Parts: sequence; C-alpha cells; structure tokens
Amino acid sequence: MGNYNENYNLIASYPVHTIHYPLPMFKVGIVGLPNVGKSTLFSALTKNEVDINNYPFCTIQPNVGIAPVADKRLDQLHALFPESKKITAIVEFVDIAGLVKNAHKGEGLGNQFLSNVRNVDVILEVVRVFPNTDIEHVEKSVDPKRDIGTIRSELILSDLELIRRRKVKVAKEKRGLGKEKEAAEVEWEILDIFEKKLNNEEWLYPLPELSDKLALHASNIIKNFSLLTTKPILYALNGAPAAEEISQLQLKETDYVVVDAKLEKEMNEISAEEQDDLGLKSQLDNLVRHSYDLLGLLTFFTSGDKETRAWEVRKGALAPEAAGVIHSDFQKNFISASVVGWQKLLETGSWKKARELGQIRREGKLYLIQEGDVVEFLIGK
Repeated sequence: MGNYNENYNLIASYPVHTIHYPLPMFKVGIVGLPNVGKSTLFSALTKNEVDINNYPFCTIQPNVGIAPVADKRLDQLHALFPESKKITAIVEFVDIAGLVKNAHKGEGLGNQFLSNVRNVDVILEVVRVFPNTDIEHVEKSVDPKRDIGTIRSELILSDLELIRRRKVKVAKEKRGLGKEKEAAEVEWEILDIFEKKLNNEEWLYPLPELSDKLALHASNIIKNFSLLTTKPILYALNGAPAAEEISQLQLKETDYVVVDAKLEKEMNEISAEEQDDLGLKSQLDNLVRHSYDLLGLLTFFTSGDKETRAWEVRKGALAPEAAGVIHSDFQKNFISASVVGWQKLLETGSWKKARELGQIRREGKLYLIQEGDVVEFLIGK
C-alpha cells in the first residue's frame, strides 16, 4: 500500500519492527479504602499477578499494567486484511495502596499514596459492596456511601492544604511590582475560587466557568500542582449491589460501573466458551471503555497488509499530533494525511476502491482528527 519517490515516504502500513510503540501518555489510578478489591480488579484488568492479601496496605508501591480497549471497528477493519497483525488501543492502570481516614495528614502512609494519585489522569475508585465476612473492612462494616464520602473528603482536604500553602507564597508575590505582581493577583483569584468550592465540598472537575484569562492560568496551576479534585472520577461498585443500594449512592449512570472483581479474576482462568456455557459476562471491557472516554481520548486507525491498529490520541488533536503518536519523527516531518471514515472503508472494501470512489480525503496540518478516522500519513524524508 505504501510507495516511495525521491521526495516523500508514504506511511500507510507499517512493518512491526519499524514502529515506535510509545508508552501510554495517560494513566488511570485505582484507589479506595484498604480491602475493597483494588488489587484484585487490577489483576483482572491487566492479567498481572500481584500480591493480594487480607490486610491493609498489602500494596505499598503502585502496580502498573495495561488493558486493551475492545473495539468492534478494529475487528471489522482487520477482516479486510486478515493476514495483518491486529493491535488494540490500550489504557494504563495504576494500582495504588488503600487510603484511610486522615490520609491527608499522613495517616497510613497517606502522603505517599496521595502523591501517587496526583500522577494519574483519571481516578477509578473501587467501592466495596460485597458482604464477605472473611475479608475485614477497615471500618468494621460495609457502607458504600460512607466509604465514598471518606475518600472524597481526603482528596478535598489534601487539595485544600496544598492551596493554602501555595497562597502563603502568592501573598508575598502580590506585594511585588510589575508582571510578577499581576501574575500573583491572577493566581490568587483562581486559588480563591478553587478554595471556596472545596470548602463547600464541591469537586473541581469539571472546572467552574472562568474568563479566558483566568482559564489559561487555571490550566497552568492544575498542570503544575496536579490537584486531585480536578481529575475525573469513575466509581467501580465491587460486588452485586441491588438497584436500591445503587440509588442510595445518588450517582449518575455515567459515573459508575458495576463489576465483581473476584469473579472477573476467576473468569480469566476459563475460556470464552466456558464463560458462555456458565452464562457469565465480563464487565471489564465496559469499565476500560468508560476509563478511556474519561481520559478524553479518541481512536483513529491505520490499516494495511502488515498491521491493523487502533491508536489513541487526545480529542482535539491535529493530524501532525496524531502522526506523532506513531513516531515522533512523523510529527516533525508531517506533510499531509489521507483520511477515510472507518465505515466508508468497510463499505468499499479496500483503500484502492475507496480512492476510486472519491472517499479518500487529503488533509493538511490543520485537520482535526475525528473519532474512527482511518489514516495514511505522508511524511517527508
């Protein structure tokens, strides 16, 4: 599918050995109280065996692993090139040790664990709803609403402490002159807005409406300090809660998934056919997809004789940035992109036919990559 002339390389289908496989840019942190099933869920998601024991702080250093993003579109595109290697998009998960009440004060190694949470982009909070008396709850009873409130309070209090420390420094900078004083006054205004919301026990995600000037500075503050409450949060209700139990949590449907971590881990040990025979259906793909969406990612594809692959890139990315996901040199030497929607490519059955029918578009550096685009990049030497 690719060709070469004296001026350009057309990057269309990529020999596996020539591709740069970057580590995921975005991370989902698995958090919760001790003994709620975080490490069991992590193991089920990533197929990584980790230390799982019935005592608090079994996990000290974070475990890191990846999980594939199931995508029927990739399967259908692969059918056009059945001899090619099929590679899914992925999400990176970080299994973080259990937080406890007063973690923001350092209880239970809280400062260390909270710093691990600051390094992720999305929070996946595992909430225990299973009533297993063999696994002791750190609070001696199972109460999902209380547990959600405990974690929420600890994250809010941690951010409040960080903001208050920062305001002490900014207050001194406000007494300066010129641009330093002006920047300090803008930062103070933003920190004040954040502090008031947190004192009202309000999450900072999504951010409150701000003027363009404040919004720019707010994004820098969030980037520099990784405020916990500016991260989207997804709840994994671990067990088999009744509808009434879920309604009591007052969560929107888009805010949670129900998953049985122990069962999911056991299902990894049996075949898909056996799962069907037993009437078992995994919820892990659903959980990974929710996490992927909260990361603010979209999927584009490359498809050819040697490889059919789903790539993740941030929503709003221009074509050169998408090329850079494949290889940094591709972004630097980007010339143009040939683009077709995944459905159009399936309907026509091949790149050649799609080109003959005028379905292939030539796009430049200002093209916004769209969900489901199938792309060939034209790259200079």
